[in-house]
Amino acid sequence: MSAETTDRDAHAAAPPPDRRRERRGWYFYDFACSVYSTSVLTVFLGPYLTSVAKAAADADGFVHPLGVPVRAGSVFAYSVSLSIVLAVLVMPLAGAAADRTGRKKPLLAAAAYTGAGATAGMFFLDGDRYLLGALLLILANASLAVSMALYNAYLPQIAGPEERDAVSSRGWAFGYTSGALVLVLNLVLYTGHASFGLSESAAVRICLASAGLWWGAFTLVPLRRLRDRRVAPGGAGAVGSGWRQLAATLRDMRRHPLTLSFLLAYLVYNDGVQTVISQASVYGSEELGLDQTTLITAVLLVQVLAVAGALGMGRLARSYGAKRTILASLAVWTLILAAGYLLPAGAPAWFYALASAIGLVLGGSQALSRSLFSHLVPRGKEAEYFSAYEMSDRGLSWLGPLVFGLAYQLTGSYRDAIVSLVLFFVAGFALLARVPVRRAVAAAGNPVPERI
Repeated sequence: MSAETTDRDAHAAAPPPDRRRERRGWYFYDFACSVYSTSVLTVFLGPYLTSVAKAAADADGFVHPLGVPVRAGSVFAYSVSLSIVLAVLVMPLAGAAADRTGRKKPLLAAAAYTGAGATAGMFFLDGDRYLLGALLLILANASLAVSMALYNAYLPQIAGPEERDAVSSRGWAFGYTSGALVLVLNLVLYTGHASFGLSESAAVRICLASAGLWWGAFTLVPLRRLRDRRVAPGGAGAVGSGWRQLAATLRDMRRHPLTLSFLLAYLVYNDGVQTVISQASVYGSEELGLDQTTLITAVLLVQVLAVAGALGMGRLARSYGAKRTILASLAVWTLILAAGYLLPAGAPAWFYALASAIGLVLGGSQALSRSLFSHLVPRGKEAEYFSAYEMSDRGLSWLGPLVFGLAYQLTGSYRDAIVSLVLFFVAGFALLARVPVRRAVAAAGNPVPERI
């Protein structure tokens, strides 16, 4: 029996106060970093970075990073894409290093504070400094992905098989709570910037930087409460051994085809989820003719209801199992897209109703997917496998936007583009339904929960 297995088994029997303390610390990383996704990536940075790039553009609307002509309006999208490439390269190495050494916490701290520092540095993004903005976005977005892979890898170590749905759901609820809270504060500052003696640009830069300060400050809680587990002495910690460990991880994953089957299903339906979230504002403004205030308020509504959705679906999973609850949520996602296709233009009330439905299934489908995957990970390989999970979440998230963009290009209709995303939910439903999760848990060498 390995030292890590012994330590984990001992931890499973730890007194409840110790485990509760560590779990509460774990929840707070969602609370810390979710403000970046909400206030920075979803609301403020895209339009602001585009305006900065346009200020630096030539008469034809192009900027020239490294001598390459790029449309100013594409800088944000290209930066996000580059951040995904960087994250895909780093995540498996960070996961392999964490599992090899047992020291997840220093790696989590490094990723979190790189991201938080880059986000706080966005305060200096003004004038025509689009290259600075692109660099900070790449660092922050990649750091978030790496930190989430390490953070998720703690779940099997702080919650038993029967507890993970509830624990994962609470983590998402913490994240959506902080996202909504900071978004409210930022919107107060942004909409009332003149009364605070600030320009619109200064208000946006303060909103961006405050997300980084929040991220860094609340990361102290999990770093104080989470603890590393010892592992048996292994190989050297050189970069080369990290790459060898990555290759070994990929070979090992082929030995668990049912785990890979779940990852494929998750990749497909999560791509649909992420694309709906990222393109909803475009659909609302371009197809439905809604103003910016309506769109931002709808994002806030999604954040608030996602808390209730995550907790509510966690309770459903205790009665019906995580797999069935996720399948039900995918059916609801399909109905949401059908309703979005039929939504009348210029009707904010109907758009708010759609945002409410999205909020109720968004947090739960994400939280239960994370907890279900945690049962399919072989012991001692949590960080490596959750790196692959995070790559499925972020590293391949270009598929949905590609389908959305092609549908619009071919039809000229955003309604056709939004309904084309039904494909991801139908295919994801079919793939997940075929995964025998109880057999997959047993094949990974883990105890099978009563309901899963």
